Formats: sequence, C-alpha cells, structure tokens
Amino acid sequence: MPEPRLTVPPPKPVGLSTSLLRNIQALEDRRREEAASASREERVAEAITRFTGSMTFVYIHLAFYGAWILINLGLIPGVPKFDPSFVVLAMEASVEAIFLSTFVLISQNRMAAAADQRADLDLQISLLTEHELTKLSELVVAIAKRLDIQVDADPELQEVQRDIAPEAVLDQIEIQQRKC
Repeated sequence: MPEPRLTVPPPKPVGLSTSLLRNIQALEDRRREEAASASREERVAEAITRFTGSMTFVYIHLAFYGAWILINLGLIPGVPKFDPSFVVLAMEASVEAIFLSTFVLISQNRMAAAADQRADLDLQISLLTEHELTKLSELVVAIAKRLDIQVDADPELQEVQRDIAPEAVLDQIEIQQRKC
C-alpha cells in the first residue's frame, strides 16, 4: 500500500504591504475628516436618512398607519373614528414624504460631492500612472536598444512611448458624447 502523501497548504501572507496599509489608513482618516467637517444640518439630515432607511422605520410606520386605518375603519371596538375619510392621514403622509425626500436629497448631494472628489483623485492617479508608464517604456526601449534587441518594428510599443495630453483625451470624449 502506498504511503499517504502529506500536503502542506501554501503559506498565508503575513500581512498587507505597508504602502497598502498606509493607503487604507489615509482613506479612513479622510472619511473621518469629512464626517467631522459636516455641518450640524448635514449630520442631522444624514441621521434622519439613515433611520428612515431602516426596517425599524418600516415597522413603526406599519404599526402607526395600520392602527390609524383599523381605527378609522371602525374595526377596533370602543375606539372612536377620528379620520373616517382618511384625509388627515393622506395629508400627514404627504407632508412626511416632502420632508423625507428633502433629507434624502441633502444626503445624496453630500455623497455626490464626495464621489466627485474621489473621481478627481482617480483621474489624477490615472494621469500620473500614464505619464510614469510612458517614461518607463522609453527607458525599457533604450535598454533594449543598448542590448541590440530589435524594438523599432513594434508599432504598439511606439504608441506606448507617446505621452498623452489629458486635454486631448477630454476633447475626444466630448466629441464622442456629442455624436451620441
């Protein structure tokens, strides 16, 4: 009978790289700073939006509106109807909807501003990376030429060596969007 083979699982990474940990910490610090810099009104709107987006809010409304409807349909003995036409209920629900939608819009505007900042950061990093890769490809081609490795015939490599102006890319995107 063959002897069983012992298998050893691959080693798990000891941890994340220091630069990745630094980036994660920087993002967390920035989120805390943004939350701390929010005005009192923005914090209140965010808290209300967070609560109104919860199941607790749904349960409270089910109980409140359910009781209102049951009472005014006369289904709860001994409790007098106070809104038999449900006009007050409709008005209350409409006013609540106006305020809730306003709070949601305030929160969405704040989130959109943060998303715009992150998009700007992403664009800056992409532009920097594009520039650095162009310079790196120029260096690699120079090394290849020094080692007598033929690289001039590769049109893709020649294209990679061209620096790209962000303005030209943005102009082309606008032209494409106008065509659509």
